[in-house]
Amino acid sequence: MKTLIMHHDDCLRHDPGPHHPERVERVAAVLAAVSGIPGTESLPAPRAAPEQIFRVHDDAYWSQVAELEPRRETASERVALDPDTWLSAGSVEAALRGSGAACFAVDQVFSGGAQNAFCVMRPPGHHAGVSTAMGFCLLNHAAVSVRHAQAEHGARRVAIVDFDVHHGNGTQEIFEASPDVLFVSSHQIPLYPGTGYPEETGCGNVLNLPLAPGDGSAEFRAVWNKHGLPAVKRFRPDLVVVSAGFDAHLRDPLGQLELQDGDFGWITAHLRAAADELCDGRLVAILEGGYDLEALGSAAGSLVEALTA
Repeated sequence: MKTLIMHHDDCLRHDPGPHHPERVERVAAVLAAVSGIPGTESLPAPRAAPEQIFRVHDDAYWSQVAELEPRRETASERVALDPDTWLSAGSVEAALRGSGAACFAVDQVFSGGAQNAFCVMRPPGHHAGVSTAMGFCLLNHAAVSVRHAQAEHGARRVAIVDFDVHHGNGTQEIFEASPDVLFVSSHQIPLYPGTGYPEETGCGNVLNLPLAPGDGSAEFRAVWNKHGLPAVKRFRPDLVVVSAGFDAHLRDPLGQLELQDGDFGWITAHLRAAADELCDGRLVAILEGGYDLEALGSAAGSLVEALTA
């Protein structure tokens, strides 16, 4: 079966401002790298429904975000939710398309419409908590897709794997009391947002695998081989959701890890193999970070090649 590539041009309307690292060109870099890879099919992302969003996020929080969104698409019309996280006209629609892409991808892998999927959307999501926007993120697309899989497809256990250079603190917060969701994250410490230490274990369902500045392929593969991948296999999920951040790449300006393109293909191949063994191959990857355009494109291409192999 095919690998689904989800995208929608509405995600290009989100404009956090000049010189912001989370810029429109990120999506173009990824799409250029993955278009034409054999075994893929591209589809437009639908908008997430309110019930999908509110399984994770507070109604009052999202209503406030919508109220704060500027109405005019001009350079001067932006609202800061925190020093890093901005709203422009179109930001709400972009975020809704991101969560909608993730939910639609879940539908497709459960229905047999696709083997697996990669959602190429922005803004990213894994720092967004139940009622908090932060770290460029407005809605937590991975979390929304997990609750959708459980509510609509009867998924009993879902594993979330996050290899962004920054810890997915929002995802951890959302699920730390949910034994039916496993959260496994490798990330750099020290680094924003200052969470993700090994002693943060949730209800026994959180496994943090911190890496030190300067760590590269050997250290990354070692922690996943020894700890991360075995934890996913022991959990025996009905779905694997991947928060696919590419800012652990050695070229990325926002972190100090030194991964190379092949490392992202390596972890994806192992996760795909685990999904093939445990849950009929059901795997949905969602774009998170990655801020050097060349590295972002080539690393994302490695991920998709591993999904289609």
